[in-house]
Amino acid sequence: MALKEEFEEHAEKAKTLPDSTSNENKLILYGLYKQATVGDVNTSRPGMFNMKDRAKWDAWKAVEGKSKEEAMADYITKVKQLLEA
Repeated sequence: MALKEEFEEHAEKAKTLPDSTSNENKLILYGLYKQATVGDVNTSRPGMFNMKDRAKWDAWKAVEGKSKEEAMADYITKVKQLLEA
């Protein structure tokens, strides 16, 4: 299976993660997903009163510089880990 197809399959599987999945893990997935689909951060950091969007932006910024393929592979690995937990 091609990497992109496997990535899309795991993006669907990620929607079935239990509610008990930590926010930290959700943010890791978010950052990897954005890096894989958009590339490096292309927006300015949200203001300090917008905590949710700021946390998401920070998670994306943390994986900046990874290639889209590397981000896809890391995303797939992380989803597999969380589904097995």
